[in-house]
Amino acid sequence: MTDTTPHARPAPAATGTPDPRPGLARPRAGRRYRRAVAVLTLVVAAWTVVWAVVTPMFRSPDEQNHVNSVLRIAYGGGWPPPGDAYFSPAIAEAVDEAAYPADLPGRWRHREDARQFVDVVPVPREDRTRIDGDNAVGDASSGTDVDQMTQHPPLYYALGAGVLHATGLTDARWDQVTLALRLLDALLLALVVPLAAESARRATGSPSAGLVAGAFPLLLPQLGHVMGAVNNDALVVLACAAATYLAVRVVTGDLRWRVAVAIGVVLGLGMLTKVMLAFAVPMVVAAYALARGRRWPGRLGRLAVAGGVTLAVGGWWWVRNVVTLGAVQPVGRPRELSILATVPDDEVPSIITGRLAQSFFGNLSWLEVHVAGAWVVWGTVALMAAALVALVLPGARRTALVVLLTPAALAAGVAYNAWDFHAETGRLVAIQGRYVFGGVAALATAVAIAAWQLARRSDRRLARGVPVVVTLALAAAVGGLVWAFGAFYRGPGEGWGDAVDRWLAWSPLPEPALVVLLVIAAVVLLTGLVVALLWPRRLAASSTDAAPGALSPAVPGAPKDAR
Repeated sequence: MTDTTPHARPAPAATGTPDPRPGLARPRAGRRYRRAVAVLTLVVAAWTVVWAVVTPMFRSPDEQNHVNSVLRIAYGGGWPPPGDAYFSPAIAEAVDEAAYPADLPGRWRHREDARQFVDVVPVPREDRTRIDGDNAVGDASSGTDVDQMTQHPPLYYALGAGVLHATGLTDARWDQVTLALRLLDALLLALVVPLAAESARRATGSPSAGLVAGAFPLLLPQLGHVMGAVNNDALVVLACAAATYLAVRVVTGDLRWRVAVAIGVVLGLGMLTKVMLAFAVPMVVAAYALARGRRWPGRLGRLAVAGGVTLAVGGWWWVRNVVTLGAVQPVGRPRELSILATVPDDEVPSIITGRLAQSFFGNLSWLEVHVAGAWVVWGTVALMAAALVALVLPGARRTALVVLLTPAALAAGVAYNAWDFHAETGRLVAIQGRYVFGGVAALATAVAIAAWQLARRSDRRLARGVPVVVTLALAAAVGGLVWAFGAFYRGPGEGWGDAVDRWLAWSPLPEPALVVLLVIAAVVLLTGLVVALLWPRRLAASSTDAAPGALSPAVPGAPKDAR
């Protein structure tokens, strides 16, 4: 695919002299833009924190496993080989106190013979199990189940253990520990916002495109749900976002050695979290292949450095697995095939596609609370249309192609894994949209590129659309939370007051703390709305649009905060 415009991006209303080095010219970020991105970052953080306090404990895929593995490291239990790690007695008791399993009221299909979450009386906060040195680590003699999480590297869990030690929560109730780790994940997701925003701004030269990208996460209820729970995917999402930003720098001409080293460090750290970072490698390769400014030997040399650093920092873990265990990712716990239904061959493609899309937008809890199918269909169509626009219309096609490789590779990897398992067993497993969340920053960048192209590559025109985009994103964010709250706590025939009372009884926080938290979150979200509504007015007074593909000269007297 040939791009017709240079990738040294223009600055509509540049506020300083462009960098004279080839490939490094880009718009400078003014105070107004930086403040707006900071507010969007706080908005996403507040939104995810609300998800963290709304979601019932252990009602996200494998959450108790992740908490258990954090505790193992926090208490010096190490990182046993796959299959040799066990749940701690404390987490075994916590799972029972959390009423898992029990069907939530919003389950996609009601089961008369199953225990219902709304019928369980919550254990009072003061009576819930406390974690200490006697119950924090399990072993083969604990009488507990195998924890399969040691099939992954331990970086995320070591980070969580560090948070517990830093906050003094290693010796606390299990629900307090879980909430603290949920807040860690909320922070990790919030850090994705400036990376996505800068990726879009770098690709287009448009600060308004950066704000569109920064608001994108709010459109995905499943993202808030998973990142508001304890899950190693949070660090994967952040690492992939950082890799996306660096790949955008490369394809737009930043071929400095330090960028290649940074890419290797980011990918390597990500690979010490989960194998999903390997699916960002095609994006990096394509970025160097499509970058301009140096001949092939120079680009290949930088790519080799990025690969070497990746291997040295974290890729060695997976090489070691192959050498010592005979598999890239060993099985931590064999699947019980008897409880899985067989699937006819002709239904496999449609089931994989449907489940992947559904669980990308909204399959809450352990995938049994489904967002309405119409939202999934329209959301999927909108994302595909945005990707097509970004790839077809001129302006940033190279960058769009590069960043879209990550979500495409992740989705293809999930589909292939499911298809391969079906070929062996006749059953389908591991089809979860959260495995594609590593591509969130890339999708946000592609959507922003498409919006900028549809605005005829004019920052001023796109600025008028920012209030619409952010308003819709905030509406989706709040609407998703309201829907989830009812699905979690509102039983058949009950009112919202009953749901609130049930939530308060289950929460690890007392009522005053929850009220303060919700008020702060509401203020932050309203601030985000105000900033978005004022953005076109503040930008219009000083913004001009440069011709695509040409560097804007410095504008004498241009306000430094114009952008």
